[in-house]
This record gives sequence, structure tokens and C-alpha cells, in this order.
Amino acid sequence: MPEPQVIFVDARGHRCPVPTLRLARALEAAPAGAVVELIADDPMARIDAPHLAAQKGLSVLSAETRDDGVVVVRVRA
Repeated sequence: MPEPQVIFVDARGHRCPVPTLRLARALEAAPAGAVVELIADDPMARIDAPHLAAQKGLSVLSAETRDDGVVVVRVRA
């Protein structure tokens, strides 16, 4: 089985709601089965991105905050 396409959304330097809006836009454009990875330095993205995925009925593969404070959320489109 081939690896899913990974689409990176770098929203570092932006505050709520911009990271979540960028994630939503990427998910709408992503092919089914792709993985969209949001990278943000706004701590609210750790809460907002999984909430967006749940509203859209999508699976959150992982959501973590790295030691440097960067939030990384992976969602399957």
C-alpha cells in the first residue's frame, strides 16, 4: 500500500484563528486519505485543530506540543 500524501501547513507566527483556518483550507483541498500536518506556535492550535477535525468527522492521527512550544497536529483528510 503506498504511503499517503502529506500536506504541510506552516502557520508559525500566526495567532488564532489563522492556524485553524489554514488547516481547514488545506483539508478541503486535500485528496481523500491524505495527511495534513499543521505546524503552529500558537498554543490554542493544540485545542482548536482537533476540534475542527471532529466537527468535520475526520481522524486526528496525532496532536502534540514539542519542547520548543511548537504544536504539531496531523489529520487524515
